[in-house]
Amino acid sequence: MLDPDLLIAIYAPQSMGTLNAKMAEGVLRYGRNRAVAVIDPAAAGQRVRDLCPIDSDVPIVATLNEAVALGARVLVLGTAPSGGRLPQDWIATLSSALAAGLSIVNGLHDRLNDRFGAALKPGQFIWDVRVPQGEKPSIAMGRAAAMTNTRVLMVGTDMAIGKMTAALEVHHWLVQAGHDAAFLATGQTGIVISGAGIPLDAVPVDYAAAMVERMVLEAAAHDIVLIEGQGSLLHPGSTATLPLMRGSCANRLVLCHRAGMDRLDTSDSVVLVPPLDEVIALNEMVACAAGALTPAKVVALSLNTRDLDERAARREIDRLSDWLGLPVGDPVRFGAGPIAQAVLAVET
Repeated sequence: MLDPDLLIAIYAPQSMGTLNAKMAEGVLRYGRNRAVAVIDPAAAGQRVRDLCPIDSDVPIVATLNEAVALGARVLVLGTAPSGGRLPQDWIATLSSALAAGLSIVNGLHDRLNDRFGAALKPGQFIWDVRVPQGEKPSIAMGRAAAMTNTRVLMVGTDMAIGKMTAALEVHHWLVQAGHDAAFLATGQTGIVISGAGIPLDAVPVDYAAAMVERMVLEAAAHDIVLIEGQGSLLHPGSTATLPLMRGSCANRLVLCHRAGMDRLDTSDSVVLVPPLDEVIALNEMVACAAGALTPAKVVALSLNTRDLDERAARREIDRLSDWLGLPVGDPVRFGAGPIAQAVLAVET
């Protein structure tokens, strides 16, 4: 876990305000460390709130030196390039950061300790977040199905659709309301925010469901477990949703979607989003394996309305709720209450 007293700068070159900056937005919105700057030369001179729906006055600067002058002690890599690989044009900046005494939080697949570890000085560290911890478990066997608590898995119509955000917002609402709830991170941003979890996309596929199962079993004492979702059953390049379903034996699902999205935003090819009632049916059928495994119903729709004005957003929420017969809400914009209450209301 990152020492919450350390001041951070977020490195997000040419990406603030885009889908690729979801790590940056997640850390800014939910992280425990104070950010002194975001480094993005393309947006230098602006503030975070100018580019993102986050009420943040954090300045966007052009250079590492400016961030260091503002007191940064840790550089958080806030962009997810294609494939999670280290861009060659980042190497000089990372070398300069280490030379200036900064530590690095790395959410890429490439391990920076392998490249830069020898250059670390006393007190410095590189946290390669996507390195799985602990021994490889045996394969999953549906052990979580015997648990009596509520296990809520966030599923989505696309990648980068708000699954982690929905889980964190619902978790916060439940805890504030006095419920015993835990958030389980399954991706690099969630791990950085919460300090624990599994980097699911860095786990060999044979062990992915087992790693999820172990994490969920370790949280058995909690009344409600909120499992961060990854990927989408609709995405041709995603394999993450199935091991999450199998390992968690989730008995609740929350579908996450972006208002107005009729095709996947994260696919280079045209992949149309089916009607949401069909997407719901697909996720429910796969979750229970046609009745062979734990049944899980979609209990609510988390709708990202960031591209709509407030009136249009409320109208779309009402329309979808009437059509689907489910609670629908934007947990960031209008609060997580409707989704959290749906999680609490459903009987097993």
